[in-house]
Amino acid sequence: MWNLLHDTNSAAVTWRRPSWLCAGALVLAGGLFVLGFLFGRFIKSSNESVIIPQQNVKKIFLDKLKAENIKQFLYNFTQTPHLAGTEQNFKLAKQIQAQWEQFGLDSVELAHYDVLLSYPNETSPNYISIIDEDGNELFNTSLFEPPPPGYENISDIVPPFNAFSPQGMPEGDLVYVNYARTQDFFKLERDMKINCSGKIVIARYGKIFRGNKVKNAQQAGAKGVILYSDPADYFAPGIEAYPNGWNLPGNGVQRGNILNLNGAGDPLTPGYPANEYAYRREIADAFGLPSIPVHPIGYYDAQKLLEKMGGSAPPDNSWKGSLQVPYNVGPGFIGNFSMQKIKMHIHSTSKVMRIYNVIGTLRGATEPDRYVILGGHRDSWVFGGIDPQSGAAVVHEIVRSFGELKKEGWRPRRTILFASWDAEEYGLLGSTEWAEDNSRLLQERGVAYINADSSIEGNYTLRVDCTPLFFTLVYNLAKELKSPDEGFEGKSLYESWNEKSPSPEFSGMPRIGKLGSGNDFEVFFQRLGIASGRARYTKNWATSKFSSYPLYHSVYETYELVENFYDPTFKYHLTVAQFRGGLVFELADSILLPFDCQNYAVVLRNYADKIYNMSMTHPQAMKTYNVSFDSLFTAVNNFMEITSKFNKRLQDLDTSNPVLLRIMNDQLMFLERAFIDPLGLPDRPFYRHVIYAPSSHNKYAGESFPGIYDALFDIESKMDPAKAWGEVKRQISIAAFTVQAAAGTLREVA
Repeated sequence: MWNLLHDTNSAAVTWRRPSWLCAGALVLAGGLFVLGFLFGRFIKSSNESVIIPQQNVKKIFLDKLKAENIKQFLYNFTQTPHLAGTEQNFKLAKQIQAQWEQFGLDSVELAHYDVLLSYPNETSPNYISIIDEDGNELFNTSLFEPPPPGYENISDIVPPFNAFSPQGMPEGDLVYVNYARTQDFFKLERDMKINCSGKIVIARYGKIFRGNKVKNAQQAGAKGVILYSDPADYFAPGIEAYPNGWNLPGNGVQRGNILNLNGAGDPLTPGYPANEYAYRREIADAFGLPSIPVHPIGYYDAQKLLEKMGGSAPPDNSWKGSLQVPYNVGPGFIGNFSMQKIKMHIHSTSKVMRIYNVIGTLRGATEPDRYVILGGHRDSWVFGGIDPQSGAAVVHEIVRSFGELKKEGWRPRRTILFASWDAEEYGLLGSTEWAEDNSRLLQERGVAYINADSSIEGNYTLRVDCTPLFFTLVYNLAKELKSPDEGFEGKSLYESWNEKSPSPEFSGMPRIGKLGSGNDFEVFFQRLGIASGRARYTKNWATSKFSSYPLYHSVYETYELVENFYDPTFKYHLTVAQFRGGLVFELADSILLPFDCQNYAVVLRNYADKIYNMSMTHPQAMKTYNVSFDSLFTAVNNFMEITSKFNKRLQDLDTSNPVLLRIMNDQLMFLERAFIDPLGLPDRPFYRHVIYAPSSHNKYAGESFPGIYDALFDIESKMDPAKAWGEVKRQISIAAFTVQAAAGTLREVA
């Protein structure tokens, strides 16, 4: 089976320095501070030895990126599984470290943390059974996925499981809960009067993060959850199942964690790095772990469980998938099968294991104390053909290209940090622990974070989610790059993107989404307030109704899946490499940071209008409890006015004056930080961004003015209306203050 790391004390070079070295460095730094400030701030660095116009260097950099290299890197990264905490994933970390050193980075180090991970029991497998009244097992679900062709002899494949499920063998009647969304449980409990308490529920994957599904089931009183992939969501019409197509076979199963960490990081050390001296909670008190057993199955097995369902018919067609079953809700089985029950057999264990991030540094020539970060994860549930290695291969090629430039004598203006994160699949643990460990540095020096998870989830068009500060940068870069799309030969990426995915909010522009979570940008953006973004190639969301891509987190997510079906020539990977690399280049080497704060003003106005309109669905309550949005609209208007004046000063800035340049760049850099509330959102203290947060009902989706939104959600059902509307007023006040305070950071420095 999978080989776990046993040596948690192995020596590894990390970003955490010994205390004696830190103390010595502080003494030395104190003695040289003034001299260093003068030389570093006002004298052009001798390291900038290549005097080439920036645009020429960027073109040279982009031209160095090669599709063939990305293809080879992807192949190399996907020949064996790389589950977090295993020997194979540690070996890959050391391989990446060695190759980044060969590429020419100034330093490449391993940063290790000891975090809580979860694995199936190798001798007592997890499964679901149908039992008769005497407890005899009449049907058992599959214990593993049949391996794909060419991978039959790989022994360390972890069987399908939901990470961090507690152990348990509950039995009871089954209830079908559709996607297990909040509205699905409202439908069951409020409209259909079906009580899930004491029942085992079965839900189909899709629509929302699986951890939210489990949380909803727990709150409904369920004692177990079965998750499955319905063909309606994971089998595109007209396409064959893998290996003859890119659809999910009936025995294919999606793995994944079911945590509700809300940005906490390691469940045993929430808010603090999981280093050697960290205080750790007991596992029984761990943060964000589910309390009921959970297990995933394929749709062949789901058919066996659902075909006997009795009870109520589905409330409408939106509850029906594509299996040949009635999709009855239950509870329990029909007719002669009514005495049969469902029994879960879950034996997974959680244990503290060592994980390793790879951190590479390319030191900046002029502003080495300003960091632009490109990061993506390395760990995968199995082979990771798309998630994450299509992203890791692109990062590898970007590092190689930057390394070549450095060998030729060039350096970026600002320092670039490259990260290969570990344990992303277990709750974004590697990135969160490292950011916690270096939070004081990052808060002072972090310019931007670009995430580099999967490079593709389709081959239709570009998808970008980012802070509004990046909008202008993103659009300008897309106009410079060639589109890889058929029918757009000779046209720009912007043109194909705009035609295929137009913005619903801004006429004549491509769609840019809000940042939610589910990726390693979370801690940087939602907790630390570092401007962040991500880009990948995606599917046609208007016509492709299936969730994500069908083989997501299954054993069939292989190199061949990418080469044979998604990107045979790797032209989409190359475009994503150029786009991600181009973002990093501009952020690291532009004299003036390419942030546009006026775009933030525009979206703030849109978000304020949207949340106000949501509140006005309760006009009588708004009047009764004297709820007003005037303070928020006033703050937004002030923000718009001040950003306009700030932009005028930017246009008139003498960039040859290093002090004025630094002041303006710092105002731009710290604007995102100004939206951070150190107290965090209600019941979600690690989500601190007042303008954006992952939805409380779907971690994957981003919500604007989340504090107000959550206070308004389902407010008509609150037991104490006066208290509920009081919380709405409090959240409006917090949002108004935050926007007003952020505007103040852009005023002209006295």
